[in-house]
Amino acid sequence: MDELVRFPDYGIMLPPRYYGEVGYYVLAAAFGSATVDYDILFDKRRKEAHRCTIADKDGTTTLTASIAKPHGIRNATWRDVGLSPHGRWWHIHRVTLESAYGRTPFFEFYIDRFLPFLSDGVTDRYPTLSSLNSAIDNEIRRCLGIREVPLVLPVIQVTPVLPALPPYWQIRANRLGFLPNLSVLDLIFNLGPEAPLYLRTCISQMITTN
Repeated sequence: MDELVRFPDYGIMLPPRYYGEVGYYVLAAAFGSATVDYDILFDKRRKEAHRCTIADKDGTTTLTASIAKPHGIRNATWRDVGLSPHGRWWHIHRVTLESAYGRTPFFEFYIDRFLPFLSDGVTDRYPTLSSLNSAIDNEIRRCLGIREVPLVLPVIQVTPVLPALPPYWQIRANRLGFLPNLSVLDLIFNLGPEAPLYLRTCISQMITTN
């Protein structure tokens, strides 16, 4: 993916995401390094740190990982947020993904990579949200061919702008139309090894503004 980097001399700091949306990984792929900033102050309104949106049979649905809010910690950051086993949310996520994407062309080729995050014991393996999200992020980057180990680069001083991302093939588009702004899992399960080519198209459209 290195040959697709649009800004090789700059890094970008990204906010925490749980199975981040497609545009999030367009940005990650476009820069020489992309680091997730878990030192952002915890804000319970930032649901995207532990919630993502996927396509299902009727439109979209939301997957939410249960968290333990960092009570009693002054100026708590997202590194201080623990995972909670409440509701066995990982089991619900796995079953929902199987139902939503089981018939996509590449589900069976990629789902095993994500099973460590969707099976019993996940809150023991990843006791904090940041450890879970970091592991998921690394696996997604491997799927997409994005450099995993951040380089030490100056953070870009301009704001990257993503135009509306172009449609890509989705299994239910004939019935539901194209569904934008979904988790990158949607891209991976639908396009598989062609997902980096889609990122190339999006990166070519990227501009910056002061």
